[in-house]
Amino acid sequence: MIDVEESAAAYFRKLIEQQGIDGLGVRMRVVHPGTPQGDCKLEFCEPEDVTIDDVAVDQPGFTIYVDRHQLPWLEGASMRYDGDRTGGQLTIRAPKLKGSVPDADASIVERVQYVLDTEVNPGVASHGGKVSLVEISRDGVVVLRFGGGCQGCSQVSVTLKHGVEQSLARIPGVTAVRDVTDHESGENPYYRA
Repeated sequence: MIDVEESAAAYFRKLIEQQGIDGLGVRMRVVHPGTPQGDCKLEFCEPEDVTIDDVAVDQPGFTIYVDRHQLPWLEGASMRYDGDRTGGQLTIRAPKLKGSVPDADASIVERVQYVLDTEVNPGVASHGGKVSLVEISRDGVVVLRFGGGCQGCSQVSVTLKHGVEQSLARIPGVTAVRDVTDHESGENPYYRA
């Protein structure tokens, strides 16, 4: 998942120890994934800030927390710290972070998934939501399932019509977009009806 070299682990342990807070960890956040502006941000994470969507990446002496929806962007990521007399440099390498635009030979599935990953999901993630591709029919109908804060949200039809459909309409071969989510069973909708 994330390879943390001992140099980086020692650096984090030192920073955490200086804070004097029991159970303090590090949150790793991805911003603008799948775009040339893709980047990783690090911040302290107190125990009460850990959410149900967080995945704990245990290290000797501390834990790194990552939102499970951001994990694909961090596949193969590594961290190292190079110290010197003036301080040092923490380097994070995440080869999938900036993504890659599907080439001309990419399938319609690859193109739809790319738009979901880079345009749709970063937007709905701010409301705790996620949109997943279920299938694409032979006649170009994209079938989606909304989850998290989108499941049962009273604004999902607006998101579908004015956000998702418009984003996917640019892809050659997409003829329609359908939502097959059971919105009645949503446990934590962002906007209740």
